[in-house]
Amino acid sequence: MKKIIALFTILLMFDTDNMVSAKPLEPKEIKPYAEDWYVTPEDIIRDIIFPAIDKRVIKEYGGKETSGFGWQQRRIVNIDYNNNHSYDISLTIQVPDSTNKPFEYAEDLVKVRVSPSCDSPKIGCSHGFKVEVLDYEHKEQE
Repeated sequence: MKKIIALFTILLMFDTDNMVSAKPLEPKEIKPYAEDWYVTPEDIIRDIIFPAIDKRVIKEYGGKETSGFGWQQRRIVNIDYNNNHSYDISLTIQVPDSTNKPFEYAEDLVKVRVSPSCDSPKIGCSHGFKVEVLDYEHKEQE
């Protein structure tokens, strides 16, 4: 019995020695963002205006959880450049129907003004970055 215990002890020492001298995993190469992702201008606009629209959708639909988490952008309808160095972006969105029926959405039109930060006497603007919802329309369902 003592021989078996001694044998297991020796085998255990050799086994743990191999684990101690194991090489650490080499870190994977981190690739730049642009190589791994395809980003469109519409994706960039969506990221900028998302928080403002999200707050307005929740306000329009009475703070219901489904309206805040379930709305989705459909398409950008129009982008206008203003003389005050801002952009008015009109887009359609779909919001889950208030009856909570699956696959039924209300379609709305939202107009958002994006004012990039600007401090230039050359073009006559002096303001910080700002995103505001100008108009929110509930489109009629056919």
